[in-house]
Amino acid sequence: MGWSAYFAFIMAAVNVLTVTYFLAIDNYPSLQVIFPTFVHYIATAVGIGVPLLVLVGYVHYKRSAVFATEVEVNYETNPYYYKAAPGWQRDVIFPLYLNMITLMIKMSKNEKLTPDEIKKMSDIQKSLSTLIDGGYVGKPPRMIE
Repeated sequence: MGWSAYFAFIMAAVNVLTVTYFLAIDNYPSLQVIFPTFVHYIATAVGIGVPLLVLVGYVHYKRSAVFATEVEVNYETNPYYYKAAPGWQRDVIFPLYLNMITLMIKMSKNEKLTPDEIKKMSDIQKSLSTLIDGGYVGKPPRMIE
């Protein structure tokens, strides 16, 4: 994991800097005026490149829909994620918890469930069955354009 995530990027950056300097800048005297040595080239590239890459990364994660789309695609294509639409916790799980608490309180007081409470539990049971079968509950997932 360390090789593919970190070391490969460092090696790629070193490779790009070396190749571009010795094949492009070293052969053009007009560029040698701007970058007289390889160290000057690296300092300039790092000084401009690192802040620029940080800015691009910030925009990618916080200011554009690209990252949200990437996460959505990964979520839909990953076989280890259970198929459930966004909002399933709000639409199924949390009402289930609430009704279970209500049922436990009523049982502890030896009270009966009302027909409305029985219907709510029946609806939650149907929603859970739909999720277990791989369907969606609630609003369909939003599509990012």
